[in-house]
Amino acid sequence: MSSEQESPSKSEKKGLFSRWRRKNKADELAQSATTEAQDAQAVTPIEQSLGSPQEPLKKPESLEPVASPDIVAPVAVTQLVAPTEPEPPVEVLVTEPAPVPSATEARPVQPTAALEQLVPEKVKAEPQSDVLPQPTTKPEDNNAEKKKRSNRFSRALSRTSAGLGAFFLGYKEISDELLEELETLLLMADVGVDVTTEIIGELTARVKRGELNDSDTLKAELHRVLLDIISPCEQELDVTGKQPFVLLVVGVNGVGKTTTIGKLAQRFQREGRSVMLAAGDTFRAAAVEQLQVWGERNNVQVVAQHTGADSASVIYDAVESAKAKNIDVLIADTAGRLHTKSNLMEELEKVKRVMAKLDEAAPHEVLLVLDAGTGQNALNQMHEFNRAVGITGLALTKLDGTAKGGVAFALSRRFKVPLRYVGLGEGVDDLQVFRAEDYVKAVLSDVDDGL
Repeated sequence: MSSEQESPSKSEKKGLFSRWRRKNKADELAQSATTEAQDAQAVTPIEQSLGSPQEPLKKPESLEPVASPDIVAPVAVTQLVAPTEPEPPVEVLVTEPAPVPSATEARPVQPTAALEQLVPEKVKAEPQSDVLPQPTTKPEDNNAEKKKRSNRFSRALSRTSAGLGAFFLGYKEISDELLEELETLLLMADVGVDVTTEIIGELTARVKRGELNDSDTLKAELHRVLLDIISPCEQELDVTGKQPFVLLVVGVNGVGKTTTIGKLAQRFQREGRSVMLAAGDTFRAAAVEQLQVWGERNNVQVVAQHTGADSASVIYDAVESAKAKNIDVLIADTAGRLHTKSNLMEELEKVKRVMAKLDEAAPHEVLLVLDAGTGQNALNQMHEFNRAVGITGLALTKLDGTAKGGVAFALSRRFKVPLRYVGLGEGVDDLQVFRAEDYVKAVLSDVDDGL
């Protein structure tokens, strides 16, 4: 066989190629249809799981209106605007053939009244959310607040009230043993033997008359008795009417005279008064410098001389200067001295005589500073200083550091001298004017109603 016979002709090759191309094209079309069917089956479950109302993808010419934001909104607007006489929006929505509902369909504008009916609760709730609820105070909260020792007297006298306050906790029937225990607590608080005997005697008499039945009534009666003892000594210092008002401060070493003077100077300044200080303690080392520091702190002039100078001459110069400068209050410090040393007490009398040369009424106030921690020894100090210079007022300091706050009742009962100030702490504002009611409440307050 020749090569021409073995090889197909050109027409035959062309026919074979056409049949092969048609076959491949048919295969491609079949494969494409199969792929589209598989894609449609895969998309349909996903759309169903997502809750989409759309149908499987179709050819552009066979697409039907679907509820999509890009297609439905224009159609809805065209149907609302098209009629010559606009119908109510509700009727248009009812007659509109909407094959698939959508959350993004165009909704007709509701009247204002209708909107208010749809969301009345929300509209009314908004202004209320801006208003903070007012705190309601219950009686129990008030009682709890009162038991927090917010009162400075209660905080300072917490050690004194530790025994007396705990004694009245809980219900107790009154008996001889109970009164004996109360008597012991009063003595431990340094109320004094005489005053304690007087108090217990009065309470016992009322118990025998049947007027006191339990610990509550006993505490109320004790409060009344203590208040009667100390109330006459509640007399605030009045510095008006004299210019300068000369205040002579005396006391033994270590009671806090210089510190009390500094705090008094600041108190008078807050009241709008001009103040001058006299450094009359010329014996104790650094006493003059200490008073000058207080003067610089309060911007107050201090009249002083060198250490060892005559105390009477320093105070004499201070009185002259205060008169010339129209100072309202002159506070004169003195050297701390033991009340048992008669020679030192005589020198204090000299200071008072020298001041009287410039002003017969001077000093207008002789303030004795007592340390509450000394207890009954404060009575001896009061006796000696009163005999030497005539004490007209008391300042009881360091009450926050002792359990002997009851000495105030002993001083009041025995000497009946006004208790001007009480020191409740180290701060400048802790030198407080004495208040009898606050003091008695603090002494009888419960142990755990504060700190």
